[in-house]
Amino acid sequence: MTSTAAVRARSVRRSLRAPMAWGVVFGVIQVASPLAFFWLDAATVYALGLTLIAAVYLGFAVADGRRHVLAVETGVAAVFVVVAAAAVSGTAWLIVAGLAGHGVKDLWQHRTGFVAGTRWWPPFCATVDFVAAALIAVAIAAGVPVLS
Repeated sequence: MTSTAAVRARSVRRSLRAPMAWGVVFGVIQVASPLAFFWLDAATVYALGLTLIAAVYLGFAVADGRRHVLAVETGVAAVFVVVAAAAVSGTAWLIVAGLAGHGVKDLWQHRTGFVAGTRWWPPFCATVDFVAAALIAVAIAAGVPVLS
């Protein structure tokens, strides 16, 4: 016999397959994004991407409407802006750490529902973050000049 909780868990996993699949696609696009901005250093493009990703939750926090949620999300976004700024002239591993850190933040958001109305977004964004972080880490470890 299957419990109601098990059926619900399978249903939730099934409903998150599409956002996570799209997360893989956008993670790969994010890794390739310096090609679209060829006149900028790859580190700058990745840093801009990290700040954009972090800023999305500010919009969700505004839509949520609770002041403490907006305050927390503003603080979290500020941390990622600082990491991104340091990554422009620092080590490429800061981009990897920033993306992975944001992925962990997404997993926390998915588990807690801290910001209301984001049911499918955290799994999507976590997938983008982890795919991009992993691909960039592999490129750095392999000696591919992904970041100038």
